[in-house]
Amino acid sequence: MTDPGRHPVPEPSEDGRRPLARKWAYLLGGIGYVPLAHAGFETELAALLDAVCAEVHGSGQERTGSLAAAGARLVELNCADGQALTVTMDVLGKGLLTLPEFRPAEQFAERVVGVLGALAASVVTAAQGVTLAQQEGLKLSLLKAVRDAKYELRTAQARFDEVATSSASGILVADLDGTLVTVNAAAGVMLGHAPDELTGGDLFALVHPDYAPVLREDYRALLAGKVTRIKQSQRLLRRDGEPVSVSLTASLLRGAGDEPSHFVTVVEDGTELVLLQNELNRQALHDVLTGLPNRQCFSTRMETALGKADPELGVTLLRLELDAFAVVRDGLGERAAEQLLVSVAQRLKSVLAGEKALLARFGGAEFAVLVENAPDTPDPVRLVHELRQELAEPAYVDGHGLALSVSVGVVNRPAQDREAATLLRESHQALRRAKAGGRGQWELSHPEQNRLDRETDALAAVMPGAFEHGDVQARYRPLVRLADGVVHGVEVLLGWDPPGVGALSDQSCRRLAEITGLMLPLGEWLLGTGCRQVGWWRQRLDRDLRLLVSLSPHQAADTDLLTRVVGVLDETRFPAERLLVELPVPALAADLGETRDNLQALADVGVRPVISAGGLGTGALAVAAGLPVHGVRLDCGLLDGAAPDSPVAGLLRELPGLARRVGAEVIVDGLTTAGRARFWLATGAELALGDYCGAPCRPEELAATLGEPAWRTP
Repeated sequence: MTDPGRHPVPEPSEDGRRPLARKWAYLLGGIGYVPLAHAGFETELAALLDAVCAEVHGSGQERTGSLAAAGARLVELNCADGQALTVTMDVLGKGLLTLPEFRPAEQFAERVVGVLGALAASVVTAAQGVTLAQQEGLKLSLLKAVRDAKYELRTAQARFDEVATSSASGILVADLDGTLVTVNAAAGVMLGHAPDELTGGDLFALVHPDYAPVLREDYRALLAGKVTRIKQSQRLLRRDGEPVSVSLTASLLRGAGDEPSHFVTVVEDGTELVLLQNELNRQALHDVLTGLPNRQCFSTRMETALGKADPELGVTLLRLELDAFAVVRDGLGERAAEQLLVSVAQRLKSVLAGEKALLARFGGAEFAVLVENAPDTPDPVRLVHELRQELAEPAYVDGHGLALSVSVGVVNRPAQDREAATLLRESHQALRRAKAGGRGQWELSHPEQNRLDRETDALAAVMPGAFEHGDVQARYRPLVRLADGVVHGVEVLLGWDPPGVGALSDQSCRRLAEITGLMLPLGEWLLGTGCRQVGWWRQRLDRDLRLLVSLSPHQAADTDLLTRVVGVLDETRFPAERLLVELPVPALAADLGETRDNLQALADVGVRPVISAGGLGTGALAVAAGLPVHGVRLDCGLLDGAAPDSPVAGLLRELPGLARRVGAEVIVDGLTTAGRARFWLATGAELALGDYCGAPCRPEELAATLGEPAWRTP
């Protein structure tokens, strides 16, 4: 049987409910934010519409709870405000009665109204529940925030009390009129009061009367925002009236709304700070090891001494450096080296005891002395002699008698208007010249020599940049056979034309490059450039020339020399047997570094070693004995001023023969005339270089002359 209170529920009409749900979703979606994509929102409302329709079809005697769930879901979908609820009632109120399943309309109208009323009530109830839950959550959050704030306040207060109590610095907190509200124990000890005796008193009453008005003005400026902090030295008064020097720092403590509430003043006892500062200043201006003034202190005092010096007698400046100090440090250790420096400082003091002199250590084993000359002050020669004589006596360190020679640079009686920095530089230049002359030497500063040294140093300093930019170039001069004047090879040289200086010779370029250590990469570049150029001439002009490259002592002793040479030969495909590499005899004789090993290694890979002879060449030939030397270079200048029948000329005639005995050919350098060419040809020399053969030139200039003999047979 059918329940008399219910009507049969027809099947939902897709043509009825779905369009109604679509319309409902469209209108609600245009009102506010819905946390779903439109298709999902439409599906949600279709399900809610089915629930509403099921309620309409029910008996109406009791609700199933589906309307309460539908109202809650509308709240979750943000469709519960007044406008959304009005749209829902309007759409469903009109749309439900148009559905086929609710016809005739008059039979279902009352039920539709009742269901929609119940739906509206459920929406309102659900919205109220959400609001109450949010309010309760906010209330709990506020209560927690208040509780946390009170806890943090108590914690901060406890932390401040702990810091203030344990701080070694005095802390005084005063309100804005200067009344003290908090004083820690350190401030009480500093001022000779118990902290509670100071609390409630006037902050400015603790300041010395001479300074209190100024400090009060400073605090007013701090309160007005003109300064953010006060930091100054100040004098406070102890309980017994004695002043105490302090370092005072004050700032504002702000409360709610960032409004100033209190002054916080921190004071530190300045007595120890002053002593510490004085000690730090002393250490900053003095050498820790010897106790002597350092460079900074010496320079400052030197400026003063120059201004006060006697116009006639002036001052004498000496720069001293212990020779071979590294031998002591590396051989006996750092402790012995330091004790030696202390001993040297004491001995220098003893020599200068009778003079008005300033002694300093500049670092390492370098010292400086400034003597304000008096009528009885020794001249520089005697002064240097006394210093060197004193230091020559052995100083006993750990049972070892140590004595080192000293190199000295001297600037004597400079003009009064000279600056200290300039004189220090000139004394260092003189010291460099002394060291270049060997150990135990001294040099007097000369204005012209100083100027030349500065120019040389300036060129050496900018040469790496000029090399990088291609301003340093390769030059070539022909290596000619004496027998027929035919170009047998070329020597590759350095050339540089700095602006305002003029063209520099190969020798000058090498000297500059050695100063900064540029010679190693520059020499490798020069070798590679020469190999490529001679290889190009071999391909284009069909001239199989030999290449001569000379090495500096630094290059000759380079442990990577063989690697560099072989690398260039491999890169340029230059035949090793066509390369002549010249090594200086002094480096071989002194066996500097790897020089002898390098010569042997070069010969082993097929390179032809050549040695440059100094003097009359006999020493070079002695060095060549036992070494795979291919050639010896002799200086034609040895004949200058020598008569044809002189002993010098006679000895030179014998040198080529001596060279051939050790398996070496002779290359004469500096050939200038046909007469000289005939002389050397008669001695048996094979090859020649010099202006008579051809001056150094660019490769394109030399190429034009390679096909012709440099001269006819002399």
